[in-house]
Amino acid sequence: MKNKFYSAVVLLLLVWGCSDNSASQEKAISESQQPVKASEIDEAKTKQVLDHHWQAFIQNNMEEVMADYTEESVLITPDRTYKELEEIRENFKNAYQTFAQERTTFKLNKSVIVRDIGYILWQAKTPTLDLTYASDTFIIQNGKIISQTYAGVAHALKE
Repeated sequence: MKNKFYSAVVLLLLVWGCSDNSASQEKAISESQQPVKASEIDEAKTKQVLDHHWQAFIQNNMEEVMADYTEESVLITPDRTYKELEEIRENFKNAYQTFAQERTTFKLNKSVIVRDIGYILWQAKTPTLDLTYASDTFIIQNGKIISQTYAGVAHALKE
């Protein structure tokens, strides 16, 4: 069996205030990009979004998964960085081909919430793949995933 570094799933890095390089123009910063004070962070809301995202992901529910992101969201995996909804959707489309709901078992080993940061450690197994270690870290603000990072280790299985 070969060890593979496998990245079919999710994770995002926040792109804070994007601005035009010209001094004469400035882009408006969207609400999801505004810095959030620690005292304003609702850990219960962070947990709610993270739990919703996990359940939608393991059910292969693309629309519910995508509802957790914004156009400003970023997902970073070992193989690629996905920006904006269209690219993030592409990542999950590929993930759902690998982790077809009827052939995949998922196990959530750990979930941690600290302010607007969510962390999950999980595993998945399909007839052809054993994802023995997967880790996602999320920054969740205003009820949306702003950034996510993913890393995992997978082993190919013989059918």
